[in-house]
Amino acid sequence: MAAVLLFHHAQGLTPGLRAFADELRAAGHAVIAPDLFGGRLFASIDDGLAYVGTIGFDAMLERGTRAADALPAGLVYIGFSLGVLPAQKLAQTRPGARGALLFHACLPLSGDWTFGPWPAGVPVQIHGMDNDPIFVGEGDIEAAREIVAQAQDAELFLYPGDQHYFADRSLPSYDAPAAALLTQRVLEFLARV
Repeated sequence: MAAVLLFHHAQGLTPGLRAFADELRAAGHAVIAPDLFGGRLFASIDDGLAYVGTIGFDAMLERGTRAADALPAGLVYIGFSLGVLPAQKLAQTRPGARGALLFHACLPLSGDWTFGPWPAGVPVQIHGMDNDPIFVGEGDIEAAREIVAQAQDAELFLYPGDQHYFADRSLPSYDAPAAALLTQRVLEFLARV
């Protein structure tokens, strides 16, 4: 059983992400999914990012990293898009990380929004669609390839399609076959870390 800290995307802690957390729990994993938006849900990515803009991305990152403060070491960090910010930071900087699962986004190991090199002994999976205009078009895929090239235990999974939040079953962007394969790979990852 893995202990998991799961961070939501820019539309909030949607019913689809709650269902994903429940699916991991049903497989025997302990999942904490903090609501960094205080219950707010947004109809679009742009609306969610506009809300984050009023708070500040640094403040949102701080909210996410503080969510781990009272938790023990030895966590697997999961981030969905915007949630990759705190998930990746914690995986790279908090001692005792058991792994990271990064969905729809990835941060580079150098440059702005970087947290240093990928830590030795921390496995990572990165999942995105091969024609997602955000994941591919904004450079996240290059960051993912950089991590895969440098980390000891890293995998990049690309799914056919152009949807960003393809794993959130409560949104129109949901892709059931891709999400099922992602979930299978996540469960296999959690079983081995």
